[in-house]
Amino acid sequence: QLQASGGGLVQAGGSLRLSCAASGRTFSRYTVGWFRQAPGKDREFVAAIRYNGATYYADSVKDRFAISRDNAKNTVILQMNSLKPEDTAIYYCAADSSLILSSIRLSSQYNYWGQGTQVTVSS
Repeated sequence: QLQASGGGLVQAGGSLRLSCAASGRTFSRYTVGWFRQAPGKDREFVAAIRYNGATYYADSVKDRFAISRDNAKNTVILQMNSLKPEDTAIYYCAADSSLILSSIRLSSQYNYWGQGTQVTVSS
């Protein structure tokens, strides 16, 4: 089970820190991804971190967002800086234990999902 939290309302240029907490699984073995969905748009990949700590980002957030994990706390963090109005969306965390590298950016390949947390960036 995954629980996403940390969303909220922030002005453009501000920061937010999203958390994805897992229970009931050996989280350290999982690839964890963050996806987002804005109204009227498809769900899109934001960032992911593999079991070995390797990280991957969408071009639109690279250099502004950072994903990290604390396996001892069964938590993955998405630090979002320099937020823009176009970052407004519901953010979801997802996890899977058997993703191949080429599937990391595909939401359809993740088996476990959190409930989503709203991020709103005002201009």
